[in-house]
Amino acid sequence: MKKASLVILISGNGSNLQVILDACQSGLLKADVTAVISNRQDAYGLVRARNAGVPAILKHADKRVDRKEFDSELAELVDGYHPDLIILAGWMRILTIAFIRRFPQRIINLHPALPGTFPGVHAIERAFDAYQRGEITQTGVMVHYVPDEGVDIGPVITRQVVPIYPSDTIDDLEERVHVCEHELLIETIQKLVGQMEEGHA
Repeated sequence: MKKASLVILISGNGSNLQVILDACQSGLLKADVTAVISNRQDAYGLVRARNAGVPAILKHADKRVDRKEFDSELAELVDGYHPDLIILAGWMRILTIAFIRRFPQRIINLHPALPGTFPGVHAIERAFDAYQRGEITQTGVMVHYVPDEGVDIGPVITRQVVPIYPSDTIDDLEERVHVCEHELLIETIQKLVGQMEEGHA
């Protein structure tokens, strides 16, 4: 049976991408990363993809092109790799419905916060500040489907609580969250790929 095809969208360093690439290489994931696409030329994740022998594609967001047009072009590009899953691993653009409607129930996003908390950017820093103010006692990580243009609010697939300790610095918390992100992302992809295999059985 052919392996699941994963297309990864990134905008930055790509540490979560590296975890996926390593898991595919080791056989931990019964999947192949068939393309890595970035909207930023300086994204180190493109180097990671090239080092793994995976197509590394820059899809630069030209300011003269509106978001829907960009996303329609992006959808055509992604569709060419016949993805079973599209994984947003640090993709820093809000996808429009022009992209999302092409891949129903196939787009998943990793977000470093628990459902209903700290949507958008700087989620870890905002959680740390909220802890300092006595508003929360923990944070976490979730992976969710992207069914629409809402930010970090799609149906949750998996979640994991990350504790915050009184002695923590922001660096301590970031490191703990990133470790959780790596583990939860692989666990989630394994779960979804397993469901696909059952569906094809």
